[in-house]
Amino acid sequence: MQRFTVHFEGHVQGVGFRYTTTRLARSFDVTGFVRNLPDGRVQLVIEGKAPELNALIKKIQEVMQMNLVHTDCDQSEASGEFKRFKIR
Repeated sequence: MQRFTVHFEGHVQGVGFRYTTTRLARSFDVTGFVRNLPDGRVQLVIEGKAPELNALIKKIQEVMQMNLVHTDCDQSEASGEFKRFKIR
C-alpha cells in the first residue's frame, strides 16, 4: 500500500475541484482526503495500491485539465489512518 500526497496548482479553488475529486475518488479503491490550502493550491492525500492511486490522479488531471498549471506528487508508505475518502 502506498500514500500519495499531491498538490494541484492553477485555478483550482472556487471551481468545484474538491467536489469533482471526491466524486471521481468513489470509482477507485482509495482512502484519504482533499482540501484547499491557504496558498491557493489543492492538496490530495490518498492511500491504496499504486495503480489505483495513479489512475485517480490521471483521471483528475483529465477532467480538470483546463484549471491545472502544475501537479506535484510525493510518494511514501501508507499509514492506514484513513477509513474512507472525504473533503477536509
